Amino acid sequence: MEVGIKVTIQDILTNVEKIVSVAYATYVAKPVGAGKIELEPVKLLSTEDHLEHTLAIERRRIRLGYEQVFQNLMQESNKEDTFEEEDAVSTDVTHVQSIELVQPPHANHHGNTFGGQIMAWMETVASISASRLCRSYPILKSVNMFKFWGPSVVGDRLVFNAIVNNAFQNSVEVGVRVEAYNCEEWIKDQARHINSAFLIFNTVNDKGELLTFPRIKPTTKDGMRRYHGAVARKRIRLARKCMLSAKEDKPSDPWERSNQAYVSYSNVAALTHLAAKPGWEITSTLDDIKIWTHEEGDVLSLKVEMQVKIPSHLAFSLLSDFRFRQQWDKHFITCEVLQALNEDEKIYYVKSPPMTGHKPRDFVILVSLRQPCQPSEPYIVAVKSVTLTSMPPSPEHCRSEILCAGFQIYSDSNSSCTVCYFNQVTSGVMPYLAANLTGSSKSIEDTALECIKFLELKGSKY
Repeated sequence: MEVGIKVTIQDILTNVEKIVSVAYATYVAKPVGAGKIELEPVKLLSTEDHLEHTLAIERRRIRLGYEQVFQNLMQESNKEDTFEEEDAVSTDVTHVQSIELVQPPHANHHGNTFGGQIMAWMETVASISASRLCRSYPILKSVNMFKFWGPSVVGDRLVFNAIVNNAFQNSVEVGVRVEAYNCEEWIKDQARHINSAFLIFNTVNDKGELLTFPRIKPTTKDGMRRYHGAVARKRIRLARKCMLSAKEDKPSDPWERSNQAYVSYSNVAALTHLAAKPGWEITSTLDDIKIWTHEEGDVLSLKVEMQVKIPSHLAFSLLSDFRFRQQWDKHFITCEVLQALNEDEKIYYVKSPPMTGHKPRDFVILVSLRQPCQPSEPYIVAVKSVTLTSMPPSPEHCRSEILCAGFQIYSDSNSSCTVCYFNQVTSGVMPYLAANLTGSSKSIEDTALECIKFLELKGSKY
């Protein structure tokens, strides 16, 4: 069974409540005899219950397929990293070991060590390991894949080994392995592996701003394995975050005569702000394509960078007309213009194919175009969902939302440009992205390749 845990704090003076952490724990019922315990299905009483139940099923699906996904991502990661950073830090300096004796206050009435006590010891040793890399006080951000492989009891000696596996731009992953010994096992040096976990840390300055970690360089075969494992786990975490961040989509703005100027402005401004955010981290590289992700709280955003051999103004012309989108994006079955407001603003109705177990999706989107005022500025194709009274949702389709998406096109030379596609994840686009982040699909890379082919083929005719 899965149990959701949310920890909050409340300010008694202002009555403001803040979330401290959210976790999902999986339990197995231990039978008294040889028989298997059958748990009764939970009763879903509200819309929120149904939503959480659906998400729990998705989390279980991710857990069950974790090992295969992990191995696939490990193979991809092995092909991508080259370790060319001259100032990279060896992971050897981050290794920390500590030993704890399990005493009665550390155990429950069965004599088994409290899981929370083991986690507290693991956090301590992991924090010391992370501090050796950042040379400051790291802050625990999340715990990934905390597993109990076996019990420990009063009198056991627990040996904790922690080491930095990989450092990303604003976070670092520390792996911790816990082994248990009773007196006889200690003499014979026969360890029992009882726990493993991967802890993610941030560090901030006096203003609360995230600091950048130095890059690390594995120096051994095992260090290389841990380095690539951290990359794979990060991509799996992003896929999980992709699913969770899409829980609460905001309704799209109504498209009315009184607010058209505001909605158009907010469309372009939202894309501009998203592209300018610091902290984008690269997750995949393939020839002329790079995929980046950005995490901010519970919000996950995606960036796809493409190198295209045509002038930027031609790329802008081709990408700004969404009726061409079907020629290179398989996620667009149909795309028709509902309203052509002016040369820079159009509203489209888009139908997308169904995902397994779901109805086809449809979108009503506003596409806003902006040309650069300076040579260094990009062409902009901003996209967001709007609500039209003349196009209500239909029972045949699942009406979905695009919160913020679009293209920025930078000129590199007279014959080449860089096209950047952005998308802030919502439930409407999450099914098409989650499989890609876990490595079970290459739809993002495939679509980007088709986009490049389309642009270069069309551009050669001008």
